[in-house]
Amino acid sequence: MDSPVDVNHTAVTEFILLGLTEDPALPVALFMVILCIYLVTISGNLSTIILTRISSQLHHPMYFFLSHLAFSDVGYLSSVTPNMLINFLVERHTISYLGCAIQLGSVVFFGSAECCLLAAVAFDRFVAICNPLLYLIKVSTQVCVQLFSVAYICAFLSSCCCTICFDSLYFCGPNQVNHFFCDFAPLVELSCSDVSIPAVVPSFSAGSINVVTVFVIAISYAYILITILKMRSTQGRHKAFSTCTSHLTAVTLFYGTITFIYVMPKSNYSTEQNKLVSVFYTVAIPMLNPLIYSLRNNEIKAALKRQLGRKIFP
Repeated sequence: MDSPVDVNHTAVTEFILLGLTEDPALPVALFMVILCIYLVTISGNLSTIILTRISSQLHHPMYFFLSHLAFSDVGYLSSVTPNMLINFLVERHTISYLGCAIQLGSVVFFGSAECCLLAAVAFDRFVAICNPLLYLIKVSTQVCVQLFSVAYICAFLSSCCCTICFDSLYFCGPNQVNHFFCDFAPLVELSCSDVSIPAVVPSFSAGSINVVTVFVIAISYAYILITILKMRSTQGRHKAFSTCTSHLTAVTLFYGTITFIYVMPKSNYSTEQNKLVSVFYTVAIPMLNPLIYSLRNNEIKAALKRQLGRKIFP
């Protein structure tokens, strides 16, 4: 005998994203704001990538890491924003089952890659400050390639894990996702099948990456702090600390918002607060990162001035 689900429902082939707001007066204004942020973010991160490639003064491991961070920011933002912009202008905010799976996988991939790359930058700063004489040996081109490979392999595995778990879920209705993109948690709430394993596996995968990367960052900066405190020169302390402040700012923003969304008990905040914080870490943080790294980095500013000078006065 068929189950009630099989008789009364049809498998969901598309989802309806409820978006940021139900106020009909806000979508156009939000479209303009998000579009401006998107264009600024793409321009800033692509400029970082191009500058680190064409400027010989920036051919150092740290700037290769920053260029990959910029790449992950572009991918992270582009996984969510284009579809969100379209939904601001159309009446029916639908996304296909396949489109939802691709968006979910992309968000997890680039988010996980960002975590791993932030840890790689922390390791780079640890070696540069604590073992400066061995820096070019310990952070050689081969080591950089290995770190990049590990970061993207971990991100790929986490993305596959989350996508496979999503594909194992059965959706029979309703199909309204209370979010502006296909996040895993609100999708699990709509599932008609057993979610005990599919809900735990992605959390374990993403949690493992977060715990390991936070541990690497914390240990790296513990050693950095000890090394800085041992320095006798005030100028040396200031210089060493100034090379880390940009990265620490980016780490605080990224992990702070992730902690709010995925670690804090849901009873402590509303769905609307969840959406606002999600906008911050998917849209605002990728825009802020190139500004943080560029405005506080004299070498990047000097390289940019040299390149602009060559264009204006060839």
